[in-house]
Amino acid sequence: MKRIGLLNAPLSHAIASLGHTQALVIADAGLPIPAGPERIDLAVTPGLPSFLQILDAVAEEMMVERVVIAREMVTANPSLRAQLSVRLDRMAAEQGRPIALDEVPHEEFKRLTASSAAVVRTGECSPYANILLYSGVTF
Repeated sequence: MKRIGLLNAPLSHAIASLGHTQALVIADAGLPIPAGPERIDLAVTPGLPSFLQILDAVAEEMMVERVVIAREMVTANPSLRAQLSVRLDRMAAEQGRPIALDEVPHEEFKRLTASSAAVVRTGECSPYANILLYSGVTF
């Protein structure tokens, strides 16, 4: 049994399997998940686990070079948007590399999820709590 890091086998495998520029989605409970990507459903109850809890856990194991979020997050969920900015700054500092941020309309975000390797569904029930994380390289 793993002693540290992600204990969820499908999530750990999905991150380990990503190649450069492939994407992993962390999604709220309501984001429609397309048929193509692997679905990793972690939702237990509303709010458990939260979007930020899963982002923090994934950030410990994944090199991220770019993220995409829905532009609507800024107005519909400003508290989460502010917390996300702090997390992304911390992730960039820990990686020693900047993380590019793209904000797109929610409809475009949903289209982009179809080409991701996996979608991780959380129990998050706040609006637009979704992010596409594009894998970077470690060298």
